[in-house]
Amino acid sequence: MGRLEGKVCLVTGAARGIGEAIARAFADEGALVVMTDVLEDRLAALAGELEQTAKVHDVADEAGWAALVAAIGQDFGRLDVLVNNAGFGWLKPVTQIPLEDWRRLMAVNLDGVFLGLKHAIPLMARGGGGAIVNMSSMYGTVGNAGTSAYCASKGGVTMLTKAVALECAEAENGIRVNSIHPGYVDTPSVAETLTDGQREALRVLHPLGRLADPAEIARSVVFLASDDASFMTGAELAVDGGFTAR
Repeated sequence: MGRLEGKVCLVTGAARGIGEAIARAFADEGALVVMTDVLEDRLAALAGELEQTAKVHDVADEAGWAALVAAIGQDFGRLDVLVNNAGFGWLKPVTQIPLEDWRRLMAVNLDGVFLGLKHAIPLMARGGGGAIVNMSSMYGTVGNAGTSAYCASKGGVTMLTKAVALECAEAENGIRVNSIHPGYVDTPSVAETLTDGQREALRVLHPLGRLADPAEIARSVVFLASDDASFMTGAELAVDGGFTAR
């Protein structure tokens, strides 16, 4: 029996990269996975391959969150695990960031997590609890020149996680809330956008001397979502190849 056997799990940003790896790992562990993304074709293909459920969903849209959670409640009767994974970033000095770009990044990376928590927690609580994993970053705990907006959003995710973990503990609703903090990950977007020189520059930042494989991040998410992490809440799990140990 898998560690997530029969559990209803919602994964945002699931069409590619880390989110895809999480969806695959959850399915391998016996979960009933609801995968969401704005990449409709890729999402549908993955859901068909894994024989799981796909929902097109923009995490920055509150009405979309309300409808999504209502549909999960109607279709499955409960929600056991929420993974707030959707997010993006770019390189730009703070003095050159248009306000609309800042707000869109915050809407996805931070507001999307807030909205997921706001709408999913009541359904999870009615079902007796569960686990929430919020995707932060090593840049949710340390700064980096050129990624001020991304750092701000992921730092917000880190502290939001801690506060909501305490709220859930005080409510005694059985919900654990933790954040995960990857280093640089060898995703399709990295392969598509970085030159060999840029990739090498990222590699040497990690004491382990390489980028993470998406499956390594996914396995850590499985751990936090499972009963193996039953005494963890409000925690930051660094999966960064030693990046933040320096």
